[in-house]
Amino acid sequence: MKSLNSILIGAKEYLPLIEGGKGVAISTGQTTGAWAAAGGIGTFSAVNADSYDENGESLPVVDYGKTRRERHEELIKMAIKGGIEQAKIAYEMAKGRGRIHMNVLWEMGACERILHGVMEKVQDLVEGVTCGAGMPYRVGEICAKYKTHYLPIVSSARAFRALWKRSYHKVPEWLGGVVYEDPWLAGGHNGLSNSENPKEPQSPYDRVRQLRSMMRDLGLGMVPIIMAGGVWCLSEWQDWIDNPELGPIAFQFGTRPLLTQESPISDAWKKRLMTLKEGDIMLNKFSPTGFYSSAVLNPFLKDLVARSERQVAYSTKSGVNEAHTAEYLIGVRQRSIYMTPQDRAKVSEWEAVGFSEPMRTPDGTLVFVTPDQAKTIHQDQVDCMGCLSSCGFSNWSQNESGTTGRKADPRSFCIQKSLQDISHGGSLDHNLMFAGHQAYRFATDPFYANETIPTVKELVDKIQTGA
Repeated sequence: MKSLNSILIGAKEYLPLIEGGKGVAISTGQTTGAWAAAGGIGTFSAVNADSYDENGESLPVVDYGKTRRERHEELIKMAIKGGIEQAKIAYEMAKGRGRIHMNVLWEMGACERILHGVMEKVQDLVEGVTCGAGMPYRVGEICAKYKTHYLPIVSSARAFRALWKRSYHKVPEWLGGVVYEDPWLAGGHNGLSNSENPKEPQSPYDRVRQLRSMMRDLGLGMVPIIMAGGVWCLSEWQDWIDNPELGPIAFQFGTRPLLTQESPISDAWKKRLMTLKEGDIMLNKFSPTGFYSSAVLNPFLKDLVARSERQVAYSTKSGVNEAHTAEYLIGVRQRSIYMTPQDRAKVSEWEAVGFSEPMRTPDGTLVFVTPDQAKTIHQDQVDCMGCLSSCGFSNWSQNESGTTGRKADPRSFCIQKSLQDISHGGSLDHNLMFAGHQAYRFATDPFYANETIPTVKELVDKIQTGA
């Protein structure tokens, strides 16, 4: 195993091992502070971060507003309060070692307001901001205001070039690094573009080499690139270390920190991680963000797959589509719509086994669900808190109109509801369980034999050995 080279951010050198930020109460001040105390760079999430009562218990996300806009404003206040608290916890635990970063998602609701709200209070504690899930054009400008480094998360050289040309070239001195996140292997939301095939992964080495070449053309040859997604043990990445073609490289670990003593996920979740097999992580496009994401293929995700499979195209008038000749009566008023005879036969089969409620999608199709599912979907859409800048599931948008202008999409789900529930001890079968595609290795890695759960310090030390 080659010796790791430290990376330079600003005027300081750091161990090139980074904790990947995981949103909605998963990467906390505790995990971040412990990672930094071990000598690395810890990253807490400011995506709906937890805040606590006087007994140290996390405060539930409760909304009292009658409208989506009112609930959106409440969520912003809670997110700022939680981000500030997590930053303080991380700083106290780090005890001056390592480095503290904060992660935000550009497409989360009111990202800029939350970033300002947190940084106004803790800019002396947070030394870097990572940001992805979209094209974060303004994050450089915001971080420069608080004299904090910014580290955009990208999945291609082309994406970074666009960010640089539009805004980052104005504040180059605060660019702390560029996170390359493999869109086929990373957990959570991934940056696959429309031109890339989700079933045909590309070599991360070639893509990072292209990124470095482009950065050198921009005078950024010594800015670290942080490899994220698919990183498990460094012995598999030795040809990246001290490689003149790639330049300064660091490695980000998102999945492995889930299984540590400091990790806030439930014991049941930790045990489930130890049972995963290769292929149990699914790259899918059910997220209301519109991005691809990777999660454990549990009953929740299987239900979304099945729901989309119970889908047919239709026309509202006879003769609009020559193939749509079969009539179907929909709604309380039993209005006529038309579909193919083959699809009409499928609908009869679905109705016979309980999937009797048709729900319209924005794409001129119907999906069929049970009456209970339809009731839950509708209520979740009504209860929307505006956690995203734009939500396909509820049709919320943070713009002046408060809507995307499209129908709400029943093929998706309320991501706020699901992630809040699972991160606070809720069902592992009926919620979204984000994970990277290497998560199956918990079951076979000797480091976790006999259900061993290491501390963050033990994990960081183990990673440095190459294992």
